Amino acid sequence: MNSFQDFALADPIARALSEENYVTPTPIQAQTIPLALAGRDVVGIAQTGTGKTAAFALPILHRLLQNRIKPQPKTARVLVLSPTRELSGQILDSFNAYGRHLRLTSTLTIGGVPMGRQVRALMPGVEVLVATPGRLLDLVQSNGLKLNQVEFLVLDEADRMLDMGFINDIRKIVAKLPVKRQTFFFSATMPKDIAELAEAMLRDPARVAVTPVATTADRVTQRIIQVDHSNKPAFLAQLLKQETVDRALIFTRTKHGADKVVKGLERAGIRAAAIHGNKSQNHRERVLAAFRSGEVRTLVATDIAARGIDVDGISHVVNFDLPNVPETYVHRIGRTARAGADGIAISLVAGGEEMGYLRDIERLIRMALPREDRRTPGSREAAPAAAQQQQHHRGGRPAPRPHGGRSHDSAPPAKGPRRPRRGGGNKAAQQTNREPNRSPQGGGKTEGLQGVAFLHRESRPNHRPNNRNQRPN
Repeated sequence: MNSFQDFALADPIARALSEENYVTPTPIQAQTIPLALAGRDVVGIAQTGTGKTAAFALPILHRLLQNRIKPQPKTARVLVLSPTRELSGQILDSFNAYGRHLRLTSTLTIGGVPMGRQVRALMPGVEVLVATPGRLLDLVQSNGLKLNQVEFLVLDEADRMLDMGFINDIRKIVAKLPVKRQTFFFSATMPKDIAELAEAMLRDPARVAVTPVATTADRVTQRIIQVDHSNKPAFLAQLLKQETVDRALIFTRTKHGADKVVKGLERAGIRAAAIHGNKSQNHRERVLAAFRSGEVRTLVATDIAARGIDVDGISHVVNFDLPNVPETYVHRIGRTARAGADGIAISLVAGGEEMGYLRDIERLIRMALPREDRRTPGSREAAPAAAQQQQHHRGGRPAPRPHGGRSHDSAPPAKGPRRPRRGGGNKAAQQTNREPNRSPQGGGKTEGLQGVAFLHRESRPNHRPNNRNQRPN
């Protein structure tokens, strides 16, 4: 498909696309729209900024027009779930833009704002509802919304919703939906858990993938800079002053870290602002507006908040903290090099732990990233040993639990593991350790005293009788 006219969309939608200057569909749109118009369920794998919203919104609006009926009170015909408030708002804006000639009824239900207005908006029923999972369940449980009339379901940024812990909420929501529906499932990456969720939700879906799983955008220049952990804030400020920055998006792992980075940049004379989950919705909207207009050129964000940022002209993405989930790296750097522009992604890496995260990222994207070492000489010498020790304990991504749940196996004492002595006392101790919730009749107090003795074993090793063996290390 070389033109939107080839899709033969309804005339009101085609007029809106012409007014939006949409001429040539993106690859994800060219592949998805014909399948969706035919009524197929779709699994779409595409990075951010590839036009996923239009890929599902346009065919949904066309099919709504084919069977235009008034929604029942407290119901919605289309349900779109997204992980963040910002992304939800942008999806609704897109639906309203494409449906501007349809007199579309639509609303937004997100957290961080009073629920009363949302309840009133849903009262007569709407055609399109865009929501975050948590607030949607609140409305369902308060009888402000019924899901039994949903005809179209969209899960956007499904992998991010998994990372944010929404997976159980999504399952609860899907269980309340009609079995007969059309489902769209979009994700930038496709880890195993997401693939299993899609298989459970969709019926004979068509698979659309415009990029290989977990690849980075071609027009992004990626750099790794190794620095001392204590020098990260100062180096970041120096970096932003040296680089030619139009707009910079800086990622931190925590909300507190985002605020701390903003304070450090402002002390260095760089105007910056932060958005994260602890900020009010009004604050986040003001900051994003200032970032879009160029009033604020440096934005510091956590992964959750940044997922809804759709701003052209971001020249730099900086990972102040390297993510511990490799797929998150792909999402982060996808914020730059949008709409055919070039972009730069710089990651500040400090310590053996982040070097382990870097190895996981390189393994996922199947390429070695160029590195620049800005550490002090002393830390350079100590780094290889620390990294080797860290890798021994980590073994890849977040450290796996030792087999059998025995935490003492990974670090035996210098003299070797102590073997428990044979005898009745040892058997009693083993019975206590294995079955803490079972006690002989009338023996509850004795078992409790044994537990106290174990807690104080280190500080009073010689105080107990000989028939009480020491706790194994």
